[in-house]
Amino acid sequence: MRLSIFASGSSGNCLLLSSGDSHILIDAGISMRRIQAGLREAALDFHDVSGVLITHEHSDHISGLKTLCKHHALPVYAPHTIANRLRGMLPELEPCLRIIRVGEAFALAGFKVTAFHTPHDTDESVGYRVEGGGCFAMATDMGHVTDEVRDALTGADTVLIEANHDVDMLSYGPYPIYLKRRILSDRGHLSNENCGKLARYLCQHGTRQIILGHLSKENNRPDIALSAVRQQLMDLPVELHCAPPAGGLTLTVEDACRCCL
Repeated sequence: MRLSIFASGSSGNCLLLSSGDSHILIDAGISMRRIQAGLREAALDFHDVSGVLITHEHSDHISGLKTLCKHHALPVYAPHTIANRLRGMLPELEPCLRIIRVGEAFALAGFKVTAFHTPHDTDESVGYRVEGGGCFAMATDMGHVTDEVRDALTGADTVLIEANHDVDMLSYGPYPIYLKRRILSDRGHLSNENCGKLARYLCQHGTRQIILGHLSKENNRPDIALSAVRQQLMDLPVELHCAPPAGGLTLTVEDACRCCL
């Protein structure tokens, strides 16, 4: 399995998973032009993509979806409540929508896909576990780590998890109080420290690649996030990466990968 991150952050999110001739997108929070550029880097085009998995309806995860479906009619997979939100926001998506059940695995283009709930400030938000030539799992946009999230990520070879903010940068930064409280709440976003705790648990249970994602441009920096998480992983065999906000990170997801920091 191969993972290509086209964007990860508050200004947009989109990634590509590939295994052999199977290719799927997770989220479409950047322009169709940028998605196409990412596909071309992988020697692909939209006709090679079998569908788009949506985590939730916030704009940084769906801003490119309307144009994408208008021009290419890709199937869009989402749980019931998220799909209803998308219908209300973008009625023209109706022919493309495919409803999935959270917690029930389904087959998509040679992959086995399972959605699981993440605690965020919307009616429904999910992460995904994708198996096929390796196992990749991702969970961003969550205020805290639930048992459901932890169980869904455990055992995946490569995991993308949120390292949204440094608590001090957020606390002393320019955001208004109401927004700081929202981000710090149990349905907000995950801090570097809590990301590190989750990363340590996962690496103790078989994960060998950790990717830090969805960093806040205002309240975090890659060097700060990497340092905070690395401190909790120093004694573990793991490869640690930070997803660039504008993309450009490509990794191989392999069973039993053994790398070092």
